[in-house]
Amino acid sequence: MYVHVSLSRFLFLPLCLSLFLHLSLSQVEVYSVKVACKVASRFAHTVITSSALNKANSSQEVFFEVDLPKTAFITNFSMSIQGQTYTGEVKEKEKAKKQYEKAVSTGQTAGLVKASGRKMEKFSVSVNIAANSNVTFILTYEELLQRKLGQYEIMTRVKPKQLVQHFEIVADIYEPQGIAFLDAYGTFISNELLPLVEKTVTDKKAHISFCPTMDQQRKCPGCDGTLIDGDFLIKYDVNRAETLGDIQIVNGYFVHFFAPPDLPRVPKNVVFVIDRSGSMAGNKMHQTREAMLTILNDLHEDDYFGIVTFDHVISTWKGSLTKATTENVSEAKGFVQTIQQSGYTDINGALMKAVDIMMKDKQAKKSTERSVSMIILLTDGMPNSVSSTPQIQKNVHDAMGGNMSLFCLGFGNDVDYSFLDVMSRQNQGLARRIYEGSDATVQLQGFYKEVASPLLSEVDLHYPDNLVNSLTNSHYKQLFNGSEIVVAGRLTDNSLDNFLVEVFAKGVRNRQVTKDRSLTVTLRDSVRFVVILHKVWKQHPYHQDYLGFYTLDSHLLSPSVHGLLGQFYHGVQFEVRDMRPGEEPEKPDATMLVKGQELTVTRGWQRDFRWDVKNGENVPCWFIHSNGNGLIDGNHTDYIMSGLFKTV
Repeated sequence: MYVHVSLSRFLFLPLCLSLFLHLSLSQVEVYSVKVACKVASRFAHTVITSSALNKANSSQEVFFEVDLPKTAFITNFSMSIQGQTYTGEVKEKEKAKKQYEKAVSTGQTAGLVKASGRKMEKFSVSVNIAANSNVTFILTYEELLQRKLGQYEIMTRVKPKQLVQHFEIVADIYEPQGIAFLDAYGTFISNELLPLVEKTVTDKKAHISFCPTMDQQRKCPGCDGTLIDGDFLIKYDVNRAETLGDIQIVNGYFVHFFAPPDLPRVPKNVVFVIDRSGSMAGNKMHQTREAMLTILNDLHEDDYFGIVTFDHVISTWKGSLTKATTENVSEAKGFVQTIQQSGYTDINGALMKAVDIMMKDKQAKKSTERSVSMIILLTDGMPNSVSSTPQIQKNVHDAMGGNMSLFCLGFGNDVDYSFLDVMSRQNQGLARRIYEGSDATVQLQGFYKEVASPLLSEVDLHYPDNLVNSLTNSHYKQLFNGSEIVVAGRLTDNSLDNFLVEVFAKGVRNRQVTKDRSLTVTLRDSVRFVVILHKVWKQHPYHQDYLGFYTLDSHLLSPSVHGLLGQFYHGVQFEVRDMRPGEEPEKPDATMLVKGQELTVTRGWQRDFRWDVKNGENVPCWFIHSNGNGLIDGNHTDYIMSGLFKTV
């Protein structure tokens, strides 16, 4: 990624978030550094302002560098030199690259954006400043914060390399849903600096500041070394109601944050595919074994798992998936501790074996239908030849057939990460690079925690076609515990009155969630009904739009009330017996004795909208088969009218 900067204008690419500041130290004083971050509804807007003075009697080169995480984007960059301001312009990557190369070749001031560590890319620009002159750099970037492991994170990397007369980090957060918790700290902050981290948190707002004086920045009294060298982090989460999530509408656009709380986890089928080729020798293999021992401990007893190891030979712990009982997990740990490295890698063969294990389990119906299937590959190498990468990707995609997800962990700097990244995305997963270091085991465990607890699978979010266009991705293979689905789009109508949201997903039970229009009807200032038009996805295989009638004051009705609903207002005597498995494990069938009839019923859930028209409340119920025949008076066709306002 490249940035071209000239003194008439700047050219840069949309990029990412977090700060590392470095200015050349030969007679250049950095006298001000300020980071101001404003967050509203998870959207962070950050402005970095840094000023420096060239105290020398000759011109000096001044560098401005910022480490930016890979999920944010630069919206503005400018420099002010002796009262003259030069502003940048966003360009596409290839155009920016060409202009950057042209600028360098002609001796112009130029900047470069390149990879910088695990989470960062570096924005860097240098400029010559005349003797006794000032320069002020202003960088603005924005980021939609991503929720991981139940929290959002704002990270600011600061490395000024010298004492700064005015140093300040300020953040203001506003979350309409309310702030559930918030923490702020720095990796470089000692016990002496800790009181300088000031936090003010109210229901929906938070203010965080860190403003050490020059003396407080010193490593020791009288010395020039600075303690400010590391990351300043703010972590928080928002309150969540049991609804469809939070919908924000701004300037004709909407953003839908979907992370329903308190969902039970979904059992998983997982095959771990571990590279044991010669390049994994030493610390890599040791750290992999250590991570796997912890990961195996985190399996739940309703999970099924398998282990494939490979070099040029493919081996398995067992030839099929195994239930994660205490005994089986213990046996698997023993197997992991015996893994030794040798040979070269056969990624294609290893993944084909993992898919085969998963498909055999599916055919044998070992696990429940609602379980989620995934393969996790750990490798430090690359395919046998570069030409084979597209073929391997095709082989894996064809074999998986959309029935499972692939997550790839690339260990070290030599791995063909782009190959793993593409292959993961092709199979509803994602890839991560694991950096060699003392914390590689923690990195492996952290990635697993992100994907280890699926809550929903095959998540589809539907919005009214006549009100929404330019929609971002609205289908997700999985929703993991602690994460969040975000969908955005453009509205053709800013009103929410007819904005219906439907979410379809597989989880503990198949769920259909809607946001519907309602009307309250009052009869003679006494009995009230809530009438809700429930909209159903037009492509649903059997459900149709329907009206729900919810009575608020049934005790005021006459004993002679009758009709399809009225006949039940004064209660019905019934008995349920002979509970047995239904078509779905979480929806058992039973026999109901009512009105002298034996009826087949199915256990399920329905939303009661009497007291909360917007969200409703889940209540258990029995669904009567055959259109309610045997329960209702007469036949269901007796209650069908040709129109809502027709009479018999």
